[in-house]
Amino acid sequence: MGSELVVEENGRVLVLLMNRPQARNAMSLGMAQEIAAALEMLDHRDDLSVGIITGAGGTFCAGMDLKGFARGEIPVVEGRGFAGLVKQPPRKPLIAAVEGYALAGGFEIVLSCDLVVASEAAVFGLPEVKRGLTAAAGGLLRLQHRIPYHLAMDLVLTGRMWPAPEAAAVHLVNRLTPPGQALPEARALAAEIAANAPLALVASKRVLVDSSDWPLAEKFARQEGYVDPIRKSADAREGAAAFVEKREPVWVNA
Repeated sequence: MGSELVVEENGRVLVLLMNRPQARNAMSLGMAQEIAAALEMLDHRDDLSVGIITGAGGTFCAGMDLKGFARGEIPVVEGRGFAGLVKQPPRKPLIAAVEGYALAGGFEIVLSCDLVVASEAAVFGLPEVKRGLTAAAGGLLRLQHRIPYHLAMDLVLTGRMWPAPEAAAVHLVNRLTPPGQALPEARALAAEIAANAPLALVASKRVLVDSSDWPLAEKFARQEGYVDPIRKSADAREGAAAFVEKREPVWVNA
């Protein structure tokens, strides 16, 4: 990986560090391409279960790199969208570890993640309307499904800053930490998740995401296509055996 994204493996956890602190980690095309490549690796390697995305220098991401945009550079990756992420998140769980600002596209990256750990000093926002733009990288599509409708409208139409403690109060943030502790807490959360069966994690995420628009009468039948292979897997047998034998399971991802 290049210098704009630092990728670290820690057991079954892959950490992606957006590394443009001089630009508040504003998204460049190069960094978007590196994120897309890292997420492809996360999804295709059996020894990885969970991803974390965070930012260097005390800021998560301030949105699109406007200097790059002025040069005609748009940080969009074919098939994956803005930041190499928002249109097609990974199949595996992804945690946002947020310090400082997560604004515009930065907040839309957060909304693309499955879990959010944030510092008490972190700030979210979709300020696009203040610049004559719209939050087109998933903010308008996702925010209303993460928080109450009228609060989503408030944030979108005013473009105001939204402190992390307020986001935690409506459960957009899963874990709230003291400043500087978002990444360590995200690592702890990721380790807790990564201890579980890899196939079951992927299938569970897929059902949660995909089932939102399934007709009620079809939900259980359609769920079977996701969960029946898990029920019949070697890992399911191992999980039951480990429980009976009072030991930690050894997953084989099959």
